[in-house]
Amino acid sequence: MNTGAVVLKWTTGLLAGLGLVLSACAQEQGHDENAQAKAFVDYMVAEHNFNRDDLQLLMKEAKRKESILKAIKRPAEKAKPWHEYRKIFITNTRIASGVDFWDKNADALQAAEEKYGVPPEMIVAVIGVETRYGGNMGSYRVIDALSTLAFNYPRRSKFFTKELENYLLLTRDEKIDPTTLKGSYAGAMGFGQFMPSSYRHYAVDFNGDGRVDIWEDTEDAIGSVANYFVEHGWKGGEPITVITQPRPNADMTIVNDDLKPRWTVGQLDEKGFPTTAQVTKEMPANVFSLNAQEGTQYWIGLNNFYTITRYNHSRLYAMAVYELGQEIIKARGGRS
Repeated sequence: MNTGAVVLKWTTGLLAGLGLVLSACAQEQGHDENAQAKAFVDYMVAEHNFNRDDLQLLMKEAKRKESILKAIKRPAEKAKPWHEYRKIFITNTRIASGVDFWDKNADALQAAEEKYGVPPEMIVAVIGVETRYGGNMGSYRVIDALSTLAFNYPRRSKFFTKELENYLLLTRDEKIDPTTLKGSYAGAMGFGQFMPSSYRHYAVDFNGDGRVDIWEDTEDAIGSVANYFVEHGWKGGEPITVITQPRPNADMTIVNDDLKPRWTVGQLDEKGFPTTAQVTKEMPANVFSLNAQEGTQYWIGLNNFYTITRYNHSRLYAMAVYELGQEIIKARGGRS
């Protein structure tokens, strides 16, 4: 036996292990010595009357996570063609789980539709796309996610610093320990993955128990998603999107021109994008394309389709929500 080789192997392994430990420690450091974090503490003390000592301890406890920085830099799913993106969300398992979620929460979904005008399938589908009906709400501590991105991701530091501010305000208002809540790598929380600012603006105590709980209370989660939709322009009873077949002389320059409807159904008809669906010529609309397996599809996006994109600024996301909702209705044998 070559004892030198054994010692070298053991030493190399030890050094590698120490390297991993040191690397883990490096990425687990707090933010108490970070200049931006110190300025943030000053701001929160002056603006919102937080206790300085408490915030300094919290900044030390809030860990810098390299995994969060890597996750936010990954290519977005919206870069995929529609036929690949669709496979992620429109699955037999997600449809069946959607039926189960609907059946278990039928009363709350009906109440939300009556109050807000948002149909159950849209609420269920959003929660299904976001967290698999609460099955995957995220494993990162929200305080780690938001502090890491606020103080270590310059490109969106302003946005995440504001979300961190909102997070500390909501945890103070709701008397929640800010180190306990978990969410996505970006700090989104609960069944519907609300960012802290969205929670503070749109989350509701739908069951009237005195708390706004989007983490464990499905009634509050359902009401909050419906309220978010209404606050972003949802119109009850109106269609969402309809397929169109461009005429040979269609003005293709307007395809995918904007998420927000820039035209009307009548104007799109004049530009070569007709529809026979139950829509009126005055309805705001735009036209977009999807790369389906069988070729390019063209769709007319209406006001409610645009509202879904306010949840996530992506046509693919909005289409996934829409189609998942339709598939869940089919699997249930109807909406009632």
